[in-house]
Amino acid sequence: MTLHIHTPLIESRPLSLAAGRNVWLKLEALQPCGSFKLRGVGHACEVHHARGARHFVSSSGGNAGLAVAYAGRKLGVPVTVVVPETTTERAKELLRLEDAQVVVHGSSWQEANALAQTLVGPGDAFIHPFDDPLLWAGHASLVDEVAEAGVRPDAVVLSVGGGGLLSGVVEGLQRNGWSDVPVLAVETEGAASLHAAMQAGHSVELERIASVATSLGAKRVADQALVCVQQHPVHSHLVSDRAALEACERFLRDHRVLVEPACGAALALAYAPGALAQYQNVLVVVCGGATATLEQIQAWLKQVD
Repeated sequence: MTLHIHTPLIESRPLSLAAGRNVWLKLEALQPCGSFKLRGVGHACEVHHARGARHFVSSSGGNAGLAVAYAGRKLGVPVTVVVPETTTERAKELLRLEDAQVVVHGSSWQEANALAQTLVGPGDAFIHPFDDPLLWAGHASLVDEVAEAGVRPDAVVLSVGGGGLLSGVVEGLQRNGWSDVPVLAVETEGAASLHAAMQAGHSVELERIASVATSLGAKRVADQALVCVQQHPVHSHLVSDRAALEACERFLRDHRVLVEPACGAALALAYAPGALAQYQNVLVVVCGGATATLEQIQAWLKQVD
């Protein structure tokens, strides 16, 4: 029994018509805490719990923190989540609903993370939002489920923030014998740390995050993401904030599921005419996002170019 659920894999008629291709959706937005993060985080928490961890500490104002809080509640382990001052009231409210202790510190995730590290005592476990082999192994289960369903995509579209989902999906593709299936890694233009690293040939730290897709806001991707780029066909794509936000609205109309702009980035590529032209059978990871509200998405749309 895992903490995450087997999510639906559906063929999307609206997206298939938009792309002129068969588009399959892995609906990770339907995980109990609202995003794919529960796969890896749940796996990491179960492993640490089995090793005797009595307290989980996390640093995330978003989906990773929520996944840790959910996992801790299910396992009966107290959770402390350190979030930066930029974290929305909605996110803090959701964390408290899962019985987590919320500590607000610093103006960025990096500062919140630095404090979180100091709170880890003996017998505690620190659960990283994206940079941990336990997370990648858990996220890889997403591909296992697609393989079990008998669907073999000839490309996978996903969003990239810190690179945890990318690392897990590549692990999953390789362990299912699909090492030739390319990954289309999508970022918004103001949060493109993977794109910058791929261009430079090494890890690069962005000066700042300039995107409403704050869940993609890792200034530097995990080193494992670059290992994946070297070992697997990974193609970098950039979309605008507006395209990501409009994809969120369109996806809500098409599938009655609300996702955040970070997920909208991947959907924006699938909605873009001709973007998937060289593939016939495309899998889009609908990674989700629990803190999105329609009002916020509409407000952002008024602000962006």
